[in-house]
Amino acid sequence: MFDVNEIRKDFPILAEEAHAGVPLVYLDSAASSQKPTAVIDAMNNYYRRYNANVHRGIHRLSEDATNAYEDARRRVSEFIHSPSPEQVILVRNATEGMNLLAYTWGIANLRPGDEVLTTEMEHHANIVPWQMICEMTGATLRYVSFTEDGLLDMDALPDLLTEKTKLFAFTAASNVFGTINPVKELVAKAHAVGALTAVDAAQSVPHSIVDVQDLNCDFLVFSSHKMCGPTGMGVLYGKRELLEAMPPFMGGGDMIRRVSMEKSTWNDLPYKFEAGTPSIAEGIGLGAAVDYLNQVGMDNIHHHEQLITRYALEAMSEVPGLKIMGPKQAELRGGLVSFTVDGLHPHDIAQLLDGDGIAVRAGHHCAMPLHKKLGIGASARASFYLHTTTEEVDLLVASLHRARKVFRL
Repeated sequence: MFDVNEIRKDFPILAEEAHAGVPLVYLDSAASSQKPTAVIDAMNNYYRRYNANVHRGIHRLSEDATNAYEDARRRVSEFIHSPSPEQVILVRNATEGMNLLAYTWGIANLRPGDEVLTTEMEHHANIVPWQMICEMTGATLRYVSFTEDGLLDMDALPDLLTEKTKLFAFTAASNVFGTINPVKELVAKAHAVGALTAVDAAQSVPHSIVDVQDLNCDFLVFSSHKMCGPTGMGVLYGKRELLEAMPPFMGGGDMIRRVSMEKSTWNDLPYKFEAGTPSIAEGIGLGAAVDYLNQVGMDNIHHHEQLITRYALEAMSEVPGLKIMGPKQAELRGGLVSFTVDGLHPHDIAQLLDGDGIAVRAGHHCAMPLHKKLGIGASARASFYLHTTTEEVDLLVASLHRARKVFRL
């Protein structure tokens, strides 16, 4: 384990005030994590000391930038236990990674009569691209439902996951329920019927050890900004034979081997999918974030979040009228708690909490189908990370009690 108070010193924003005289309590890490000094310094160092484009220059600045950028790719590859860095495609975010997959593999492989399977607990990034591609190709999109306690309905799988299924795209951890899905089991079930798998790991890679080889998933996406890294950077991992068979996503510089007036040929992996100047500083920042998380220890982070989540589930249950969404057991969920309070709109909850310096998320969390099935328009969400303390959870609960008094509930 680690000393959370020492960890907090690594994040300069946590020393800021939300309002004059009101300390910041940041409980919105599921939306975007805060950045440690090591990440900020790594990006500043690039801009100050070796700012140049990558892959295209032979002068010292370009070579230093290229080495730093590609070293970051290598560290990301090791972080998720990819067989090689060439299988790590650097994109803008998890959403772009899923769209890249949909518009390359999807268009090339889906036909009328084929099915894509996803779940009702998905982020829009793992629903909308497949809706669009199924409309373009004539394939059918189907959904696995969830149970009353926010778990994936495993009993429904045999009727949905069939020989017609070409791809099963699902989240490793729900950004609303917090539910941790049995990824390895789901991958095995998909492969048993001949389907490929695409895992949305945006809410799992930042919080626990992810080994793509052990999971045996075919594709996996995640975002830098949720794992102490900068915005504008994400990852698509894929099995080599699948990536090599996929056509490029965009055309332009870096993704070509040869261009003539008549035709072009494509570069090797991973560059075939990385047209144009990349987000160089952001890639270097992601590499620094990986180093930081490794230094703290992913097992330590997961254990700390489990303790905080268990504490929050118990403390928040004491607020009258508060309903917690998702599994009741901390071990079945990640470090977040979505909830509603009778008589209070989630947006009012978030605004009143902000007055106490507490940052939470309110809305549908890019999961409108999930909320519609539950018969609600929105929810509030408190999400935790390695720097969250039990004292911050206590402040959240106290502020929720005050919010009820404001509305005379």
